[in-house]
Amino acid sequence: MPINSIDSLLQEERRFPPTEEFAGNAVATRSLYEEAADDRLAFWAKQARSLHWHQDFTETLDWSNPPFARWFADGKLNVAYNCLDRHVEAGNGDRVAIHWEGEPGDSRSLTYSDLTAEVKRAANAMITLGITAGDRVAIYLPMIPEAIVAMLAVARIGAIHSVVFGGFSAESLRARIDDAQAKLVITADGGWRKGTVLPLKPTVDAALAKSGEHPVTNVLVVKRGENEIAWAEGRDLWWHDALADAPAEHVAEGFEAEHPLFILYTSGTTGRPKGILHTSGGYLTQVAFTHKNVFDLHPETDVFWCTADVGWVTGHSYVVYGPLANGATQVMYEGVPDAPAPGRWWKIIEKYGVSILYAAPTAIRTFMKLGREIPQASDLSSLRLLGSVGEPINPEAWVWYREVIGGGSTPVVDTWWQTETGAIMISALPGIATLKPGSAQVPIPGISIVILGEDGTRVDPPNGGLLVVSEPWPAMLRGIWGDPERFKETYWSRFAALGDSTYFAGDGAHVDADGDIWLLGRVDDVMNISGHRLSTAEIESALVSHPIVAEAAVVGAADATTGQAVVAFVILRSKQADKQTSDEASALLRSHVAQQIGAIARPREIFIVTELPKTRSGKIMRRLLQDVAEGREIGDTTTLADTSVMQLISDKLK
Repeated sequence: MPINSIDSLLQEERRFPPTEEFAGNAVATRSLYEEAADDRLAFWAKQARSLHWHQDFTETLDWSNPPFARWFADGKLNVAYNCLDRHVEAGNGDRVAIHWEGEPGDSRSLTYSDLTAEVKRAANAMITLGITAGDRVAIYLPMIPEAIVAMLAVARIGAIHSVVFGGFSAESLRARIDDAQAKLVITADGGWRKGTVLPLKPTVDAALAKSGEHPVTNVLVVKRGENEIAWAEGRDLWWHDALADAPAEHVAEGFEAEHPLFILYTSGTTGRPKGILHTSGGYLTQVAFTHKNVFDLHPETDVFWCTADVGWVTGHSYVVYGPLANGATQVMYEGVPDAPAPGRWWKIIEKYGVSILYAAPTAIRTFMKLGREIPQASDLSSLRLLGSVGEPINPEAWVWYREVIGGGSTPVVDTWWQTETGAIMISALPGIATLKPGSAQVPIPGISIVILGEDGTRVDPPNGGLLVVSEPWPAMLRGIWGDPERFKETYWSRFAALGDSTYFAGDGAHVDADGDIWLLGRVDDVMNISGHRLSTAEIESALVSHPIVAEAAVVGAADATTGQAVVAFVILRSKQADKQTSDEASALLRSHVAQQIGAIARPREIFIVTELPKTRSGKIMRRLLQDVAEGREIGDTTTLADTSVMQLISDKLK
């Protein structure tokens, strides 16, 4: 075994092969793997040519200056044209592109013709405001169609968008505007969230007031919340007025494939924000390919719904660019899953006949906590494929998702990828693979993944180690905005001795006897207990496998005897919370973990809580729980979706 590999102790034996009907109609075929294995670059060139190119490319990959890749670099294309005009010109202008549902219950549907017309006007409006190719545009909007229109209009004219999640503070927004040196900000008066209007324009005003030297000349404001806002004459403009005054026609120009498409900032709260840069041709190639094949997309009949906000990379790739490049019909929802009631998602699926649902494990576990009666009150029979994204999914949550939401027969594809990778990197292709609950399984065709020990030696199955991408891929990040040295140090230095092509993702993974990959979470979350390196994800999965548990978070706390000890924070399912005391539940679950994994993983302490600290993208902030477990002052909570959660946990444990 390589030095310091990660122990893998949790075993999952359940298997779910595809039905004959699904396999017989599947989009993906095994030949994709064969083509990619025979000639990886020729495979990606073929996928790229499914797009429209204003000028064809002659070179697939230029890797002469690693780690700075150039894919299809001498070709030219327009990302927005590929997502809009070409579908209209192919006779699909009347196909619905977006079924939009507002949180208060208002709704509208936009066809590809509608969306194309809106984007053309928005592009012309930006040109009138002096935005040209290469300029940066900050977008700070709720989940409304104008967010997609704005992104595509920016792309259409060759500008670069920086979308900031509509829940971020004025300080976070200011840092992103300043770093990108944005020239235009697009926002709304407010947006609906949890039954009330969340003001957005005031946050923009505060961010710009705090900013140092920035080139922002205008703020375009969408009228959505109808809340009162301040107005800076000469700077602020209503979106609807700007579009009404703009010409209706706009001819899409081809831009070089390596032309920047967007900057997306990771959500760190200290130091200079880290702007991940993605370009056009390679990114669009991989998001279109993965959206089509991972989700088994049949664009003529499917209704796709990715529940992510456009402020995150999942929203960029699988709300905007992937679905629209493939001519899909999709659902877009403004609000939260429990507004006005916990069954809102399921009512939306029933209303629009959603056939493909792509959601985060944290949402799935929340639904588990509330009980199956809520989704079962809606007709979910239209669903034929389910997807998971954002963090490793526990096997029990995977099975619950399949059984309760998917009616016991719907395939579930678990996907692994990152803001930095741009598109899905690991996922089983439905209709081909026998699915394993909790496993992302295999790299998609054309992607090279290896699992290494700390010493850089390849980990042989079945063992755990560090997940590495060993060859450049089309949708890969092209750098950190304005900081090439930080880019090289952050992502390419860990295994520099192995060569310039070795990208370290920062995640741990287990490879099983079949060669399938199981994600173990961030390497930072691996604990060292009596010389054993254990993943928090495996212990969390063992806890969630008990029928009384809805969700769990595990951290390593300093221990004089073992170096670190396992400390768990557990949310019980709603029907279990009153049936036993916290001490009884804790004792039961400590024994359960020992039985499932082994005595080495038995938690020293288990705290029964009602909520866990999560970021606005749904990820659990284990760092804060570790503060509690080790008796330290709780650190920075500004990135939490609900900053009161840590106080509730602290009060409960006193």
